[in-house]
Amino acid sequence: MPSIATCTFVLRPLTDFGGFETHVRSVLDAAVGADLVVLPELLTTELFTLEPGWEQAAAEDFRLIARHTDRYLELFAREARERRQVILAGSRLVETEDGVRNVAHLFGPQGLLHAHAKTHLFPSEAVYGTGEGDDLAVVELPFGVVGINICYEVEIPECTAAAVEQGATIVLNPSMTLTQAGSWRVRHCAQARAVENQIYVAVAQMSGAPAGPISGCWGWSGIVSPCDAPWESPRGVLADLAPNTEGAAIADVSLDDPARVRDHGAVTTYRDRRRRADRYRAWPSHVHPEALDAR
Repeated sequence: MPSIATCTFVLRPLTDFGGFETHVRSVLDAAVGADLVVLPELLTTELFTLEPGWEQAAAEDFRLIARHTDRYLELFAREARERRQVILAGSRLVETEDGVRNVAHLFGPQGLLHAHAKTHLFPSEAVYGTGEGDDLAVVELPFGVVGINICYEVEIPECTAAAVEQGATIVLNPSMTLTQAGSWRVRHCAQARAVENQIYVAVAQMSGAPAGPISGCWGWSGIVSPCDAPWESPRGVLADLAPNTEGAAIADVSLDDPARVRDHGAVTTYRDRRRRADRYRAWPSHVHPEALDAR
């Protein structure tokens, strides 16, 4: 039975890249024993504090964090290898031939396993000049199949469904939200995706207030499941951290349980939401035009 750790990372100003490495290691130390560790979206935000005059920098300057790519890749390849863990190293901004992308990197003990570019951007991300990715694939790990939804993607039901249709029973959701409302929105949507697809969703969020282009983050991290037996938590939260508390929430997960409840659970949402998919496409044609105008 694999264990998942989701980590909250509290941002703080740095004086050098070594400070970032030390901070990352201290958070990973809280996840010792987990098979899979999830860190928050835009984890390299902290590195922006190394830029001269970062407190007064314009929002579009945030993309400068992409310059730390090589050292970031080296850091997490080494940590995954030495800790013998699979680590979703949050996400970071990447300069590509098609422009800037928000990319999550999944590392295993043998090196980089997978990279996923965020396919749906939160509206305010446009100020960084970030473009959208077009692909959403899953990764088969020794203990199961996982998919990645970066932050806002979990608020788009089709993003999670696309991963589940490819066999994912765990969806990893690294996120960074600037308000408490945003954090709750991601959390509620993660719970909805867990219920409707009968899967696990692992949410890891950022916290802290470094100022500059990122005025502050509000974060909650945890692992959610369907609200059903055999899970012991009626509210569908297997493990979580108090908001804005750095550390790791760890839970053991049975990858047999999602398949079992899809057939024999109190509800069969995974099967039922697909069973009548033909009707979903037909229903709008039955809405009276005046009703649409009234909306």
